[in-house]
Amino acid sequence: MADELDEVKSEVAAGNRALTELGLAAGVRASLGHVSMRVPSDPGRFVVKGRGYRIDVLQRMRPEDMVTCDLDGNWVDGPPDSLQCNEIKIHSCIYKARPDVHSVVHVHPDYAVLMSVLGQTLKPMAQEGVQMVLHPIPVFPHTKIIESEEEGREVARLLGNGRAVLLLGHGAVTAGVSVEESVIGMAQLEHQARLNYLAVCAMGPDHPSIPHEVAEAVLHITPLKQPHFQARLPHIKRQTRASIWPYYRELVSRDM
Repeated sequence: MADELDEVKSEVAAGNRALTELGLAAGVRASLGHVSMRVPSDPGRFVVKGRGYRIDVLQRMRPEDMVTCDLDGNWVDGPPDSLQCNEIKIHSCIYKARPDVHSVVHVHPDYAVLMSVLGQTLKPMAQEGVQMVLHPIPVFPHTKIIESEEEGREVARLLGNGRAVLLLGHGAVTAGVSVEESVIGMAQLEHQARLNYLAVCAMGPDHPSIPHEVAEAVLHITPLKQPHFQARLPHIKRQTRASIWPYYRELVSRDM
């Protein structure tokens, strides 16, 4: 259990740091955001970035800085003088509502914030992250931190069975089966939001986008089933998939 918890804390710390490396938590937003992960052997608890650090920026987070909480958002364990993050109810309420979710991210990405205030529905504009915007993303209609159980439940309700929620003028929340999926999902969401913003600037709110059926087809691409790949695969000992996560995971973990 101790080894497992150490691994979870390491993954969560890396996830927080990656938000800075991905440009999602820098400058005035350097301390704004948090990544969490459910403890695999104890799904009633999760590890998250807390508050109360001498230097409270995501780029400085270390495994030993992480805080363990229960599904009511109560502090269970962590460094001396640490607190849960202010918006702990985002995490605890989503975990209670979605047993399939094992990681949650909240951060304040520029373009996602802009588009939420402009009232523009994010539409598919590129292959990368198309799954994040295939359907309209719900918006929590308040510009405030999520403090109460009621507010956390509302965010979880808006999330439904999806992967993302926008918070009006505040930020975004993504959920996934892993820290990799929730963090990269946030990066892809911001990528799509940026392209949507540029399209609005170029052509107005009725700008073209990738047709739904074309965008949906991206989710069903299986190149490795083609004969030329099938002929090679039996000779490969280690098969990997395209993902930027291993790079960022390695990059941010060098001094942890």
